[in-house]
Amino acid sequence: MKIRTKSSIIRHVPVIHGGKNPLQSTDRQIIDFSSNVSPLGTPKTIKNYLKKNIENIKNYPDFSSSTVISSLKKYTQLEKSNLLVGNGAIEILYNFCFAFLSKKTKVLIPVPTFQEYETAAKLNDCQISYFKTMNLSEDLDIFLSKIPKNGCVFLCNPNNPTGKLLSKNQLLQIIKKAKKLSTIVFLDECFIEMVPESNESMIAYVKKYDNLFILRSLTKSFALPGIRIGYGASSKKIIEILQKIKIPWSVNSLAQDAANIALKNKSHLKKSNLVIKNELNYLTNEINKIKGFDCNNSATNFILIKIKTDSTKLQNKLLEKKILIRDCKNFRGLNNHHIRIAVKSHKDNQKLVKALENLK
Repeated sequence: MKIRTKSSIIRHVPVIHGGKNPLQSTDRQIIDFSSNVSPLGTPKTIKNYLKKNIENIKNYPDFSSSTVISSLKKYTQLEKSNLLVGNGAIEILYNFCFAFLSKKTKVLIPVPTFQEYETAAKLNDCQISYFKTMNLSEDLDIFLSKIPKNGCVFLCNPNNPTGKLLSKNQLLQIIKKAKKLSTIVFLDECFIEMVPESNESMIAYVKKYDNLFILRSLTKSFALPGIRIGYGASSKKIIEILQKIKIPWSVNSLAQDAANIALKNKSHLKKSNLVIKNELNYLTNEINKIKGFDCNNSATNFILIKIKTDSTKLQNKLLEKKILIRDCKNFRGLNNHHIRIAVKSHKDNQKLVKALENLK
């Protein structure tokens, strides 16, 4: 029997994320600089609660994540009808593309950026245009002229992997121009809570602009990548559509419990941002002193670094020293002379700097 499927699925190539090291889950001596989570790690309050309430796994999770939605209402100051919870930000991204993109949809993506926007759009056979820029702020006027009609613009703020941050004013220019063209703006704010110097979040603007969709994640800011929890914020109409196609029970009970605790722990974000501010400066200054390394100025908890050597060879050399970095050669717009590192504790950051200084 001939198995038939969509041509977009046949062409589909899954994105490789992180340091792609098979040992990182078992070798606890490896310091993982490829994962951009909070340098403080998972809050103890979450760990303790999950340990004490592990018996909850015998029950089905709340179908609609109602307690998390209530917590998010307080956290975001939005209405429940403006909020959606998902099994990580990725599930929401793919559902969004399935719901709103098609063969007729023209999509604009600045690159380099998070690769899943492109991959999810390709699965829906969209017409994709790429806008090459290492700093969208500097190229904003040209970018505005490229926004398609009846389409979709994907933005990541701060951008992964460059760490560049757009201001609220710049984002408003994009959103307003897109609205005139009946185009949706998909704004990924998964790292916005780990920007120490300013608050450029647009989450409050979903009340005013019905063409704005914001993606958020608790994975990064509260170091919860293993249990998957993310949320979206948008107009009531967009949220209603996404709720219709959401997979039943996609958000497990442990993830919902962790989210409720995390959303009450804003002090964790303040402490984390203090560490990020200090260690971002430390890493940038120290690595820039090393010959052959040039750090991209970043607003958040990771740094894109241009290197003279081959990125894969460097990754392998550092792995021998129990240090894992992100090889960025598979980012559209970058090559094998770019790596990305996360901001971690000062002790870990010192080990990375020393390892880079002693490279042969």
